[in-house]
Amino acid sequence: MSKQDGSGRQVSATEVDALDPHILHVDMDAFFASVELLDHPELVGKPVIVGHPSARSVVTAATYEARRFGVNSAMPMAVAMRRCPQAIVLEPHYDRYQKYSAIVMDLFRDVTPLVEVLGIDEAFLDVAGARRLLGSPWRIGTLIRERVFAETGLRCSVGAATTKYVAKLASGRAKPDGLLVIPGSETLAFLHPQPVSALWGVGPKTAEKLERLGLRTVGDVAAVPEDTLRRALGPALAAHFQALAQGRDPRAIETERAEKSIGHERTFETDIASIAELERELLRLSNAVAVRLRQAGVRARTVAIKLRFGDFSTITRSRTLAEPTDLGRRLYEEARALYAESGRVGEPIRLIGVRGEQLLAPGIEAGLWDDDDDWREAEQALDAIAAKFGKPLVRPATLLGRDPDRRMPMRGVD
Repeated sequence: MSKQDGSGRQVSATEVDALDPHILHVDMDAFFASVELLDHPELVGKPVIVGHPSARSVVTAATYEARRFGVNSAMPMAVAMRRCPQAIVLEPHYDRYQKYSAIVMDLFRDVTPLVEVLGIDEAFLDVAGARRLLGSPWRIGTLIRERVFAETGLRCSVGAATTKYVAKLASGRAKPDGLLVIPGSETLAFLHPQPVSALWGVGPKTAEKLERLGLRTVGDVAAVPEDTLRRALGPALAAHFQALAQGRDPRAIETERAEKSIGHERTFETDIASIAELERELLRLSNAVAVRLRQAGVRARTVAIKLRFGDFSTITRSRTLAEPTDLGRRLYEEARALYAESGRVGEPIRLIGVRGEQLLAPGIEAGLWDDDDDWREAEQALDAIAAKFGKPLVRPATLLGRDPDRRMPMRGVD
């Protein structure tokens, strides 16, 4: 389909009168790259990559012009530059992305209070209640695109359908800068020619299994006896894929999305084998995760680490705590122990990450006392300093002289 490079784009160029496609999926086009281009209008229309200009870093985002050369986000920068050597590389500015994301989400809430934020650059909207005032879903989608551009200079694509699944597919087909409305009566005609990979939850391995059964399109999945799918995939997946293939998706808009995890990672310029340096990085990452846990008003019941080695092999290790925590010190102690127990201490590491999982509101499953009172008091004092002066002026002694934001890729809530 069209999301990566804009090929195969499909839009509703003229007004669609149907009122039933009231679920909208709005997706900002090449969001990070587009925000960067606001400061570099001379680069509009050229292949631009957002990321750190180092062979060891990865692509954060790319314009559609760069994507047409096969450049994608999360690709090693060295590979991206081989595919598109004429690309211009711009450093990322995550604070600006958050700023524009907040503006855009507020615009969506001006249209309807039923907004489900999926990430920094996309959301579902239920506009059923706005139709009387603003008109058809086509008109509402057009209004949203016009307002987003007028107030931010950024472009977005909108898909409108009777279900979340089809609306998201439609926005992908409309990219870039398009609107595609799929009335309920046209849902199956839109869905059935799509490849099986378009089914939500179908990855490469599942697609392989489906294709071995001779199922290459969504329509094939809709038509095959469910028993055949059950034998190949199991009862749960079989029922899930057939429901989607037949246009059924009962999910409603969720205006409050529970956070599942909060984490930070760092990719090193050169592989690091020094245990002391890796432990310092674990401390820095743990503190960064803890700050975001406290900002979100949650504590983590599970601590996880991610290690990617020089040969690109990757392992994760996790541990469930006796008491949930939002303290960097506690996260660090557990992360350091997980690293020590990984069985690969001393091997050169390319990427390291810390993540808090099983997030709980304070007080849920909490103990009768807090053994970390002293550390809590100290970290809350650092929060207060950061709130007043910006970047923390006080940090653990082992981190002195280190920029806590240096080359840290943004990792939001999953």
